[in-house]
Amino acid sequence: MKTIFSLLMCFLLLTACASPSAVPDIIGTDISDMHIDHGSEKNLDEDSGRLNESPRHHEWVEVKNGDKTIYTWVVYPERSDAAPVVLVIHENRGLNDWARSFADQVAEAGYIAVAPDLLSNFSDEFDRTSDFADEDAARDALYLLDPVKVQSDLKVVAEYAKSIKAGSGKLATAGFCWGGAKSFEFATESDSADAVMVFYGTSPEDVKAYENISSPVFGFYGGNDQRVNATIDRAQEAMSSLEKPYEVEIYEGAGHAFMKKGEAEDLDTPNRKARDAAFERMEEILEKL
Repeated sequence: MKTIFSLLMCFLLLTACASPSAVPDIIGTDISDMHIDHGSEKNLDEDSGRLNESPRHHEWVEVKNGDKTIYTWVVYPERSDAAPVVLVIHENRGLNDWARSFADQVAEAGYIAVAPDLLSNFSDEFDRTSDFADEDAARDALYLLDPVKVQSDLKVVAEYAKSIKAGSGKLATAGFCWGGAKSFEFATESDSADAVMVFYGTSPEDVKAYENISSPVFGFYGGNDQRVNATIDRAQEAMSSLEKPYEVEIYEGAGHAFMKKGEAEDLDTPNRKARDAAFERMEEILEKL
């Protein structure tokens, strides 16, 4: 399996270098054109303990972007009124159990969580994250994705998210690590989001890209994450010069991926304290929607 995967990676790299990828048609401006399957039999994941015990409604939804199917994990809160929707953009290990568990936590807090698997339809052999041998293989595949197509997929899923009948029409993004960078990039590509949350993701390099941002951006960073934090200044300078809101919170002592690491650590560790404080801040941001 690993040999086949390695050969596939090499082939895709050569193909990507040989010719530019075409941008797929975006289905989403007309919701009636969007194929949605609420009972997909393609769910091959083994739910984590939290997901097994959750009282909330989970479902797989198939969102179409042209000929591509984006497998999307949706979790509904238990509330009687319409709820804002959070587009959860997974880390660089794909839509794993942690990403789906975080979506459940978002729903527990009272919001609809929509988490697309951005490795959907990667190849004939690898149709979604759970098809890869392990998280390292999923990570290697993720970095072969065309950034333009990733944003195209996010735009289509955002359109679906805003069409959910139980939703209020308000949308926020929350991305982690690789997904944090994609969340920030999404703000430069689309005006769909009412709030953009970036968890330890790098900032866009193109200064002109910030001109397209129409929503407030909220950054969540660990103090011991210099690789990512070195990109904060350029974002602050660009957003400040354009008089656009970019609110940064740096959690001292916390490292990269503190939202994930903190869940498994003791209450008094920096990662756990950062995780709890960041989640509370996220709730405050969402409450304002």
